[in-house]
Amino acid sequence: MLGEFKAFIARGNVLDLAVGVIIGAAFGKIVSSLTDDLIMPLISLVTGGGTDFTAKYIILGGAEKVQAGMSLAAAKAAGANVFAWGSFITAIINFLILAFVIFLIVRQANKMIPPPAAAGPTEVDLLAEIRDELKKK
Repeated sequence: MLGEFKAFIARGNVLDLAVGVIIGAAFGKIVSSLTDDLIMPLISLVTGGGTDFTAKYIILGGAEKVQAGMSLAAAKAAGANVFAWGSFITAIINFLILAFVIFLIVRQANKMIPPPAAAGPTEVDLLAEIRDELKKK
């Protein structure tokens, strides 16, 4: 079993996948920073919130544990049941940005990969041609 595992790891596809995962994780951090540090503050400014949009929440239970103006992290730490809709919208924006970038990468890769060469006639086609020629004679 150890030999099979070594052969599996030595294949190029596994190494390519590992590199892709590492680069993907780093890119995910860049997109998270873009969303958290640039996009969401602008959305908060436009919506008149003025504060961090990701900290927006609604108290579902345990309101007596939360004081007015308490941050989302503090409300969770106090044991309140909160509906963190700002964090959810931030996650959706992160997903949409990542999905769009992946779409662009795949689209460009598909343009660079040449289409498969047209294969010649199949055996069935050749046999059908032979049959038709024999019928003519």
